[in-house]
Parts: sequence; C-alpha cells; structure tokens
Amino acid sequence: MKFGLFVYCTVGRRHELEAGMAGKDPVLYRRMLAELADYAQFAEARGYFGFGHPEHHLQIEGFEIANDPALMGMWLGQHTQTMRIVTCGFVSTANNPLATAEKIATMDHMLGGRLGVGLVRGYQARWVENFKVRSELKAVGPWTKDTPDDDLNRRYFTEFVEVVTKALANETFSHEGEFWTFPPRDFVNPHPHPVYTRFGRGVDADMRVEEIGIAPRPLQEEIPLYGGFSASLRTAKFWARHKGRPIVLSGNTDFLQLLWREWREEAGGYGHDVPPGQEACWGGIMICAETDARAQALFEDMQWFWDTWATPFGQGVPELLVGSPDTLNKRIERIACAVPIEEAFLLIPAGIHTPDQIHDSLDLFSRKVMPNWA
Repeated sequence: MKFGLFVYCTVGRRHELEAGMAGKDPVLYRRMLAELADYAQFAEARGYFGFGHPEHHLQIEGFEIANDPALMGMWLGQHTQTMRIVTCGFVSTANNPLATAEKIATMDHMLGGRLGVGLVRGYQARWVENFKVRSELKAVGPWTKDTPDDDLNRRYFTEFVEVVTKALANETFSHEGEFWTFPPRDFVNPHPHPVYTRFGRGVDADMRVEEIGIAPRPLQEEIPLYGGFSASLRTAKFWARHKGRPIVLSGNTDFLQLLWREWREEAGGYGHDVPPGQEACWGGIMICAETDARAQALFEDMQWFWDTWATPFGQGVPELLVGSPDTLNKRIERIACAVPIEEAFLLIPAGIHTPDQIHDSLDLFSRKVMPNWA
C-alpha cells in the first residue's frame, strides 16, 4: 500500500479564517504556497507517493483557495522530483474538454510523466455559476439529488470525460454529442494552408476540417485517472469504464466491499482486467501523534474547519485516521482486510495546522505506520 497526501489549499489558521476575508490577503496566500511546497518536498523525502489538490475559485474566505488546477499542479511539481502530482480535479462544468485534455498532456510532459488527474462534476454553486461553460449547467450536491439538474450534469460529465479521454488517446478524432461537437459541423478553414494537408491529418484538400487532435500527446502511455472524493456506487461504476479510480473516504467495510466488487464487474464488461487494489483508492483525514489524546486535541481545529466549511455542502465527516501510530495501524488493518488497496490518500490539515505540526504528523506516520504496509 502506498500513501499520498491531499490538501484543500486552506490559506490560514483557524483564527485567521475567523477574522474574515482571509483569501484576499496576499501575505497569507504566499505563506500557503510556501507551506504546500515545503510539505510536498518533506513528504517526498519520506516516501509518500503523491500529492493531490482540487480546483475551486472565488474563495475570498480562504477555506479552499485552490484556483487554477494546472497552475497549482505545476507549483507543486516544480518543488518535487519523483512524487506524483494528482490534480483532482478539473471541474467539468467550468472547463472546455478539449482544452482540458491539452492541459493534461502538457502538464504530463512538464512533470516528466508524474501527473495523475481527476475529473469531477462541480458542487460549489457560487463559483460554478460564474465559471460554467454552458448556461444550462448547474452545480450538483445533495440539494439536486434525483432532479433534472442532476441528470443533466451527469450526462454532461459523461460526455466531458469521453471527449477528454478520446483526445488523450488518439492522434486525431471527431466527436458529436449532446453538448459538444468537435470539430464544428461542416467547418471549412477560411483560407488554404498546405501544411495542414502535407504534414498533418484531418483536413482535406478543400480545407474541410474533419478531425482534430491535441498536441503534444501525453508522455505517459496511460495517465492515472481518479474520481474525486466519492461515496456513490453509481459514480464508482461510471469510472470503471475508463479504469478511473474513485477516492473513497469511508470506513464502512460493507460499502467498500460492494464498491470494489461492483467496480471490478463493471470494468470487466469493458474489457479491463486490473490487478487487485486498483479498483479504487481509500483514505481519510490524517493526524498522527504520539498519543491518541494528543491527536484528538490537534483534530479540534480540523473538526471546526469541517463543520464550518464542508458540512453545509452536505458532506459527511470522512474516515478519521486520527490517533497514535498503533491506533492508525489497527484502523488501516481493518480496512485492508476487507478490500485490497494499492493507494491511500491522507487528507491533511494544511493551512489549519502549523508547519511543525504537519511535519511531526507526516514524519511519525512515515516511520511508524507506512513501513507496515510497504
């Protein structure tokens, strides 16, 4: 089992967030960037395999100031050498799928083949409404469950992922769907250009553009695909058709066993045969301290963060890996006995905790927990 980190890109400590408008403070933002770079380097040196982050915008309050996913991914990438950077992920409702595929391929080269990428549906309505690429789309969450808006978003997401994966896998391609048509139907280049026909593909002698392709092609033969934090069997089965691994932050072993089994059966229907452990990723909030009491005391500010920020979005508290090394080893063993796990993501309280607190937790976990699962 390999362990990676995930951060929400929180800009400040609890008292700084409580003061209001922390996301507008350039000093706090610069400190956050420096701390994230430091945590990535620190974790890489201690054997953590990856570092993940989301995409969110307009975060003037500073709770999740991730901004452009490509820029944040490259910031983390330039401060590491071997660690996989998991940009998780590009929000489908706010991104053109063709441009997204191009960014993914470009990032993969700039990171030397160290990119992992997630594609997600988008749940924070305030910024999605201002960034969305199609007027009919809505952010989705518990408030839209089983509504026409949820169904529309899901159909759109399915097509978005299809376009991104086609663009990454093919020299040239065309696509005609409910939401996107690439290239535009009956598009003829407005002026002749011999390079298109002599050295390329997809454009005929009359300058009719019949297929397009992104450049470059990715460096990796197959970029690891992730589904953002998921507690949905339906979403997990969707990712199985693309060999994408949902990240599941749950301690419910019955649910985990069902999800792992359903994912594998669905993947098999699409001709995918993957090694055990690659069905999905597991994880939770992680704070490791010498004693359970110390870890629980440290968790108080992260609990405040979750109650204040995540709960109003309808998000339940994820699996809690909070405790001493002995406690965490037992917790991980309980899950590992239920389902095979190749990759686990640890959501750490970056921003909320100080660098010393983060360092102590990551170092202790790397010494007293990770060797037991190597």
